[in-house]
Parts: sequence; structure tokens; C-alpha cells
Amino acid sequence: MASPPVAAVTSTKVIVLSLGRREISLQDNGKVVRSWPVVIGAPATPTPKGHYKVQTKVINPKYQSTVSGKINHTTGASGPLGDRWIGFHSLGKNDYGIHGTPWPWWVDARAAVSHGCVRMKNEHVRVLFDQVEIGTPVVIKP
Repeated sequence: MASPPVAAVTSTKVIVLSLGRREISLQDNGKVVRSWPVVIGAPATPTPKGHYKVQTKVINPKYQSTVSGKINHTTGASGPLGDRWIGFHSLGKNDYGIHGTPWPWWVDARAAVSHGCVRMKNEHVRVLFDQVEIGTPVVIKP
């Protein structure tokens, strides 16, 4: 006897980034589960606004310069991308993601100094990473 079809599980979670407040939140069914301060792109290299989806999740990512192509082999919490990467957009050779940082004081200052990525404290991005899946919507608003 054949098993009845099983419906796909659909997540009700959304990552919402407010560039003006420099704050990212995880929402579930429209309610904020958690919010954290972030670093956003510098004026010359802004974080892209719009609607995206989580495309990749990487533990201990390696940073590769989009200018020189050189790879920084330092990984983990002290690496340039911290120990978690949540990729949400690719544009040419530029990949945009939400990631950790070895420079938490920039997050405390809610600075606009990145090359377009969203930096979080390592302990914060680990929580977000564990609660989202590939395909989770990412909304970036002014």
C-alpha cells in the first residue's frame, strides 16, 4: 500500500534588516523573535536593498578579495568573516552575506564600514544561522 503524500514544510521565518536602524531581526509569523545590532555597507559600497533569499550557509568560511582574488585562509571566529556565513545575493564577482566579525566594536557602534555585507557579532550570527534554512526570505529596507 502506498504512503499518502507528505506536504512540504514551509517556514514562516523571515530575516528583516533595517538599514536606518542598523538592526537585523528574525521574525516568525510576523513577530520578532530576536533582534541584533549590525554593521552595514559603507556609503561607497552600500548593502543592497530589496527582497532576497538565503542562498548559502557556510561554517568557517574563507574570505576571498573581490579586487585581488587573494584568499585569506584564516577561518573561525578570528577570520574576516567570523565563523558563520549566510549568503543572500550574488552580483557579478560580489557575494553579499550576513556574517560574523573579529571586530565586534564596529557592531557596537552600528557602523557603516563594510563592502556591502552585514556583519554581526559571532555569538549573534551563530543564533541566526541555526534558526534559518536555505530559501528563508531576507528583506532589506531603508
